[in-house]
Amino acid sequence: MGKDEHKKPKNNFLAQTPKSQKTDGIDVEFSEELADHDDKQAQARSRAADLRRKKK
Repeated sequence: MGKDEHKKPKNNFLAQTPKSQKTDGIDVEFSEELADHDDKQAQARSRAADLRRKKK
């Protein structure tokens, strides 16, 4: 046995969620009835971005 066999790995390659993708844990539900003008603009921008992404 060499001395390196007892060292723990520095990086955990089996992590389920990368640190950069962790959320604040708040689940938000969208209601069309309660949506204001800004919400509807954000939805339109999101749809346009999705279409641009799908075209590539």
